[in-house]
Amino acid sequence: MFADLGIFKMSSMMASHAGRRQALAAQNMANVDTPGYRGKRLSAFSDVTKSLEYSRPLKATREGHLHGLSDGVPMAQIIEMKDNPAPDGNTVSAETELLESINAEREHTRALAVYKSALNILHKTISGR
Repeated sequence: MFADLGIFKMSSMMASHAGRRQALAAQNMANVDTPGYRGKRLSAFSDVTKSLEYSRPLKATREGHLHGLSDGVPMAQIIEMKDNPAPDGNTVSAETELLESINAEREHTRALAVYKSALNILHKTISGR
């Protein structure tokens, strides 16, 4: 009955997505002054969840196997930023990366709130209180 609760899998995916977003924002900030560096973004989490309807319950054995599926769950795509390059060809803006980092932190906090809420509901259901 409680073997495969989708809400826990979804909140875990959301937290993982937020972590990857934060890592890309940090990588972009580290290269803010690198000539020719193209910043990277992660596709939206909503795009990942939309493709869940069509994914098969297969397990990927390595990255890129099964067309980007990891444990049967589609991975977000990394998108290279090409808009508004600086004269040196760099597309990273420190201000934009700061906002991206804040948004990733909010997404992670939201994922933890969903997880804690679902855990609380499950606990109350089992204990009967």
